[in-house]
Amino acid sequence: MIKLYTNCPEYENDIMEELRQASPPQTIEVMRRYSPPFAEGDIAVKLTLLEKEGVWLSRASISMRKDGRVFWRNYTHKAEIKGSTPIEIKRYQKRCVKIAAFRLMRKVFDMNAPWGSLTGIRPTRLLRELELSLGKDEAGRMMLKDFDVTKEKYELCSLILSVQDEMPKPQKGDVGIYIGIPYCKTRCLYCSFPSGVRTDKTDMRAYIDALKLDISLGANILFETGHRVRSMYIGGGTPTVLTASELDEVLSHALTAYGGFGLELTVEAGRPDTIDKDKLMILKKHNATRISINPQTMNDTTLQLIGRSHSADQIYTTFSLARELGFDNINMDVIAGLPGEDVSSMENTLKRLIGLAPESITVHTLAIKRSSPLKLKLLEYSVDMPPDEVVVDMTELAGVYTGKLNMRPYYMYRQKYMRGNLENIGYSKPGYECIYNVDMMEEQTSIMSHGAGSMTKALFDRECRVERIPNPKEILVYINKIERIAEKKKQLFESSWKNS
Repeated sequence: MIKLYTNCPEYENDIMEELRQASPPQTIEVMRRYSPPFAEGDIAVKLTLLEKEGVWLSRASISMRKDGRVFWRNYTHKAEIKGSTPIEIKRYQKRCVKIAAFRLMRKVFDMNAPWGSLTGIRPTRLLRELELSLGKDEAGRMMLKDFDVTKEKYELCSLILSVQDEMPKPQKGDVGIYIGIPYCKTRCLYCSFPSGVRTDKTDMRAYIDALKLDISLGANILFETGHRVRSMYIGGGTPTVLTASELDEVLSHALTAYGGFGLELTVEAGRPDTIDKDKLMILKKHNATRISINPQTMNDTTLQLIGRSHSADQIYTTFSLARELGFDNINMDVIAGLPGEDVSSMENTLKRLIGLAPESITVHTLAIKRSSPLKLKLLEYSVDMPPDEVVVDMTELAGVYTGKLNMRPYYMYRQKYMRGNLENIGYSKPGYECIYNVDMMEEQTSIMSHGAGSMTKALFDRECRVERIPNPKEILVYINKIERIAEKKKQLFESSWKNS
């Protein structure tokens, strides 16, 4: 266990994210008073931030008791004080303590940290901001030298930004619309989303009625505040867990309320065992421009293990049906690092997907979240988890195979507890990039979200910040609070418009 003391408690979570990159992973306890390690195996980390003559000094030290002796290591990071606003000052302070904590841990522990001290979700957005404010050369230097990002990951970020530069640019007032269906047919082993399993006892009528009210209120807010729809995304859960008539009802209401979907309508058709011809015909009726058919893996043994109630063969059947009905922009998701898989398993999945030739493939790296069944029951499974270095090989192989279809990485994001400290990457053929994915991940537009567990975000461009309003995860709480939350959304979008 690592015991942490710091004189800047506002950055405790950021410091802990750096400490968690140690291998093997350590549990962390925050101390309000510093004390050296007394027991065998104890680890104490002290991190202080001081201001001295125009410089931030972040001093990090670690002490460990082993074989009856205490071992010490230290690292001090110096950074010129920059920024004039409270937000800018906080940003530079946080960078200073994170870099010190990361470099201290790298001195002591085995670290697989291709992203260096960057622990945030959006490294591409950071690079974009640095390039706009400092120029490409200085931005690149900071990524490589200050943040210790590897050359390969920096080049990945740069390539993604260049692809995004080819896409339609958002205009003032553009908003992405998200509609969430938080239900699935079964719960996957790795899933940490607040999704329920739809059964015969599920009161879907109550949820759909509430969702329609949520959508109507959101559409009114956008019209009243002068915003307009740029894209619409129907996600989950699994939206196609709805019946054909339910799916038709939700889509009809959303498109009527908002007057259309803007440049793009994406629907996560998701699992093949929830997709049939009637549902695909509903999506065609509403002119869905992009759908996802997500296998996660094309290995039947793994599909059974992770709780997917379909086979790899069903993927072929569903994909072929979608093509026959005229869908010409299909995405497929896969996951690197699933239990029991190795590089050959990943290669089998990729070969079979390449044979189908979808327009985009999203490659996720398995994240073992605390609330997932996989995390809660990991010790009960005899199946081996692939080591981090194998997961790295899997993701690199995905880059090779997507290249065979002339796909390029166009968006990327990171999550906590990802295997190998890696990332999720969306690959697509030129011209088939998902606008909503880029807008949402890069925070280029505000997002109006509907459904339990979804997140509404508003951009405040002049202040370079984002404010969020979450919908409750619990269905009944969500239903009861829709109108109160709509009032908050209205105030948020009115304020955002004034600060755009």
